[in-house]
Amino acid sequence: MPIPLQRHVQADKYSSPFSLVTRWRTLIWGLTWTLLCRWTPKPLNRWRLLWLKAFGATLYGCPFVHQRARITHPWRLTLHDRACLGDGTVAYTLGPVILENDCTVAQEAYLCTGTHDLSHPDTPLLTGTITVGAHAFIGLRAIVLPGVSIGANAIVGAGAVVTRDVPQQCAVAGNPAKPIRRK
Repeated sequence: MPIPLQRHVQADKYSSPFSLVTRWRTLIWGLTWTLLCRWTPKPLNRWRLLWLKAFGATLYGCPFVHQRARITHPWRLTLHDRACLGDGTVAYTLGPVILENDCTVAQEAYLCTGTHDLSHPDTPLLTGTITVGAHAFIGLRAIVLPGVSIGANAIVGAGAVVTRDVPQQCAVAGNPAKPIRRK
């Protein structure tokens, strides 16, 4: 059963639902990643993990984060052992993103935890958790939307747009993503 998205309170459609402290923290994080991590070679993964942890990411074991990955709010990111955020991936962490053991998010994939309620005149922000199960694979340039869970050992094909949960051991592809086979 899908988890409902969280609605954020905004004074009007042009105001931020985030506090001034959160906005400053996000700005400082972006500068820190750009200056201290984005230029580092792949073998300096532990250096990047150190900065993620310093900004509140929850890390278990030794995950891998490519230097060109983009993470908007690391304090909402959980990475388990050997989870991988590949080259150019975006973890748009307005809500939590959880990557379980040995899962891979391939090049330029987009994990988007935020959307808007377009049925409301002020289009308030809605956020939801994205969970990627153990040993799952998210293909090149795939998009995973808020509130979606990718099951263990699942495969999301390149360029897929995942709008619903993907069961474990299932392969999906297309826009919107549809099952193409079961393992």
